[in-house]
Amino acid sequence: MNGPLSLVRTAVRRFLREHRPEAVTVAVSGGADSLALAAVTAGLVPARAVVVDHGLQEGSAEVAEAAARTCRELGLAAEVRRVDVTGSGGPEAAARRARYAALRPEGGLVLLGHTRDDQAETVLLGLGRGSGPRSIAGMRPLDPPWGRPLLEVSRATTAAACAELGLEPWRDPHNDDPRYTRVRLRKEVLPLLEDVLQGGVADALARTAAQLREDNDALDELAEAFDGDCCAVAEVEHLPAALRRRVLRRWLLAERVPELSDSHLRRVDALVGEWRGQGGVWLPGGFVARRAHGRLRVEPVQS
Repeated sequence: MNGPLSLVRTAVRRFLREHRPEAVTVAVSGGADSLALAAVTAGLVPARAVVVDHGLQEGSAEVAEAAARTCRELGLAAEVRRVDVTGSGGPEAAARRARYAALRPEGGLVLLGHTRDDQAETVLLGLGRGSGPRSIAGMRPLDPPWGRPLLEVSRATTAAACAELGLEPWRDPHNDDPRYTRVRLRKEVLPLLEDVLQGGVADALARTAAQLREDNDALDELAEAFDGDCCAVAEVEHLPAALRRRVLRRWLLAERVPELSDSHLRRVDALVGEWRGQGGVWLPGGFVARRAHGRLRVEPVQS
């Protein structure tokens, strides 16, 4: 039977063999997931590591440098990048934006240590927020420039792999802070579901996400193949609703409307499928979508 380290190595090797990135960077926090990923990647391909210091906790610089030092001992060139966490959406969202901006490479892929447990939490968050099928479909293994080789590996496996390697992961105190929604999902909701449903919940949620991604990809391909006038109500109103929304989504993105949520998209779709003479739909980025004379249009909001 394969041990934890072997399971991690198999997952990373399979990912690298399938996608063959021209360059590899590993995002390392110092936690078990990213340390196991860094250790295994270092033994498979030439790679470098980047540690992001968010500066949100006392001693964060020392923690980041310790993670970078461990990566160097594993054979990776490593650097620490300090970021300023500011902006809207709360500290979790602001930290995520800053982290991804710091990690974005000039070429190749950045490998992230997201596990099957992270995928299950993402699916539950999407379900609870009613965010639509794209959210419930979870994280993709490959979403350039991001790669997630460990989405089929459990968090317990990465911790055990670190133990096999003699590595001492850093334990982020934020991961035990119940003020964060993900922490409560991890500590309270998922254990309760595992108990009530007698196990296998994280794996089942990850499988559900994979199935939804396949369905989403098929519908997206059909939307891409649509060669009609997506602004003409008469040409899109007879499409199945799920396909029509994807056609409209492609049109809105082409009009440079950012950060479309499922709620935004459904309100625009209502201009076609539930038309009652309603007014315009306000969209992110200072845009509004309207219907007039049987056509849809997007225009900047007039100040």
